[in-house]
Amino acid sequence: MSDEHYFSADPTVAFKRAPVSASVWGHELELTSGSGVFAQGRLDVGTAVLFRETDPPAPGRVLDLGCGYGVIGLAVAVAVPEAVVTAVDVNERAVLLANENAHALGLSDRYAASVPGGVDPAAQYDEIWSNPPIRIGKDALHELLLTWLPRMAPGGRAVMVVGKNLGADSLQRWLGGQGFPTTRLASAKGFRVLETRRM
Repeated sequence: MSDEHYFSADPTVAFKRAPVSASVWGHELELTSGSGVFAQGRLDVGTAVLFRETDPPAPGRVLDLGCGYGVIGLAVAVAVPEAVVTAVDVNERAVLLANENAHALGLSDRYAASVPGGVDPAAQYDEIWSNPPIRIGKDALHELLLTWLPRMAPGGRAVMVVGKNLGADSLQRWLGGQGFPTTRLASAKGFRVLETRRM
């Protein structure tokens, strides 16, 4: 199954788990990915750029938006012992893997993944971290971001990695026009790391 279909709620491809090793912010993570989930068996280039070009967030409430098998949120939980991470994905298989990985890492007390409907709609987050699902299309992406970015606490921020050839610069401008000032933190390997603020 190609990554273009990782945003399916219930992938139909046979479920086969695959190990992933990632070195993030000085920590070694041994995780399990799977078929029908974004970046099966690997750490994708965009997420690798996100990690390499940033420092871990401050302690607080963190949302991993479009979590996949959980690598971003789990890296935050490992690197920041005071962080409490909520992870969300429409892909039920991704949610299952993310929670399995959290359990294997002993992080289930500070990390929970669910589908969007399982998240407290009143919850606010100090930071949102994401490699957003750009391939769902511009309208769906805009709807996704306008659903979750307002859940940032006052003074909060979102950190996202987006491919330049997938519209990172136009997304940056669009976010600013929606009242979410966005700056470029870094650019590497064809990706932009963007920081969006809640004013």
